[in-house]
This record gives sequence, C-alpha cells and structure tokens, in this order.
Amino acid sequence: MTIMRSFDGPLPDLDGARVLVTGGTGSFGQAFVQRVLDLYPTALVIVFSRDEQKQYQMEARLDPAQRERVRFFLGDVRDAERLELAMHNVSTVVHAAAQKHVSLAEYNPFECIKTNVHGAENVANAARRAGVSRVVALSTDKAANPINIYGASKLASDKIFIAANALSGAAGARYAVVRYGNVIGSRGSVIPFFKRLAAAGAAEVPITDARMTRFVITLEQGVAFVLSALAEMKGGEIFVPKIPSVRVVDLARLIAPDAERKIVGVRPGEKLHEMMISEDDARMVTELDDRYIINPSFSPWTAEPEKLVRGTPVAEGFSYRSDANPEWLDDAAMRGLIEAAPVDPSH
Repeated sequence: MTIMRSFDGPLPDLDGARVLVTGGTGSFGQAFVQRVLDLYPTALVIVFSRDEQKQYQMEARLDPAQRERVRFFLGDVRDAERLELAMHNVSTVVHAAAQKHVSLAEYNPFECIKTNVHGAENVANAARRAGVSRVVALSTDKAANPINIYGASKLASDKIFIAANALSGAAGARYAVVRYGNVIGSRGSVIPFFKRLAAAGAAEVPITDARMTRFVITLEQGVAFVLSALAEMKGGEIFVPKIPSVRVVDLARLIAPDAERKIVGVRPGEKLHEMMISEDDARMVTELDDRYIINPSFSPWTAEPEKLVRGTPVAEGFSYRSDANPEWLDDAAMRGLIEAAPVDPSH
C-alpha cells in the first residue's frame, strides 16, 4: 500500500512571532525556516547554530525581502548562557540541533551526551527562563527501545522535554516532542549515498543486511508535521506520524539495478528494524487519523490532565515497528522519492 500523507492541518499562530530554531542550518532547519518565512510574512526567525559557513551560505540563498526577517545567531546548545540570550523575546522554539550519526556517536559517546542530553537540558531551561510559550523538540525512531548511544541520548532528551512541563508549572512554557524516521534525501541518508555510487558507476552497493527496514518521511512532511504539532500541542505529548516503511535492499535495487548488492554486515549500534512506539509505551498511546500520540504518564502541570488526551486508545500489546508496519512504499512511490532526492545534499 502506498500512503504519503501531507500532514497539512491546523497551523500555529506565528504572525508577528519570534521563532528560534536550534540546528537551523541543518536539513530540517533550513526547510522549516523557509516554510515559516513563506507562511508568516510578519514572523521573525532566529537561526541558532554553531557553523558560521553554513549560516553564511544559508543567508546568501535567502530571498532578499525575506532576509530582513532572519537573524543568524552563532552558538552551541552546550552553551546555556548563549541560548538564553538568543531566546530573548522569543515565543516559539523548535529544537533540531543534535549529533545524529549512529556510528560516530558509538565511538564518541561523551560528545554525543554533551550535545543531545546536556544541550536538551540547556534548551529546556533557557526557554523557561526566557518566558518562551512553546517548545517542540525533534526526536528519532532510534529513541524507542534504544540499543545505541544516539538513541539512548535522544530518549533522555525526550524525557527532559516532557518533564520540563512540570518544572515550568501551570502558567509556564509548554514542551512537546516530535518523533519520526529517516528523512529522505537529508544529509547522511541512504538514498543520496546510493545515488552517488550509481552515478560513479560502482560495481557494488553495500547493504548491511538484506532484511533491514526503515520508516521514511520526506523533508516537506517533517516540516508540516512539526507545524501541526506546534498548533495542536497542549504539553507533554510525543507526536508520532503514520509514515510508510521501505526495505533498504529495494532502494538499492531501484537506484543501482546493475550493481551487485554486497552484504557488509550491521554496523555498531545499528538495528535491523526501527521502532517508534514500544509495547511498553502502548498503555499511554492514542491514535488519530494521521498520527499516534504518546501521552505523558504524569501531568502535574495541569489541573485537568484528562483534557490532554485526544484520540482512541490503541490495543493492548501495540507497537509501531518498521518491519510490522501496515503501510509500505511500492516501487513507483520509491522511484518518485529517489528522483526527488539530491545526489549530494548541500544542507
């Protein structure tokens, strides 16, 4: 079955708002910033990132009329004081900064923890102190039942942002999390890698395991989903989109049909299949037409916690796994995604 949802729905009120995006020069960050500029002609966006070259390149690509509504703020989420300064008069924060490469994190766990865990704590605290109204933090499918340090660090980050609702109290900032799978065509994703090999005429395409499956989402879907989460959040939710799965070996077959698919083995910290909702979380999960919501297991920040819950409870024993997903991309849909993905992402 081929299903690619748009996730277009209610939009947050960002007219006249100051919106800060950590990791704003990354794949998601750049797409999100551009979407906000297009949708909200009176919004001002603050791009917070540590890479000055990417900020320079991003500024050069902006439409001159929109460039006046973007502020580029050099800084690292490890620096709490810098974050708090950047959030002055900000109403909405999208936290996209992270160290994301599984194998690099396995060999550099302390660096991963500093950014993904301590950085999350800094963002949550800075938002509370600066009087921010809404924070949405980006997560990953690797945070559910993690087996690698990247996934474990993002699970810790998710817990930090959910608990931050209690720290900010009934009238303070509201925090929510968006968790989704592999972003098609983003930096480090498998399609651009396979396309580079095919373009170079490679005789072999490396496959870690022929059984491997992944959830996939487009960058446009990811941006739309985060905007909808900003509009719908009440605080404490983990929003999980309903997205299709693919078999990695099928992507290789379509991208490089003449190349041999060489099995090279699973890399350190890598899973055969990804999970976005574990069976242990199912008791807190409700279902809507286009998403699942992992509701908070405690909600002392509201006098009426039952009003946080929307949707229909899922069945006992439910889990959301890439290999047991009812939605799969067929060859035609995969070809469309392959054609749209860049050979070498510039973000």
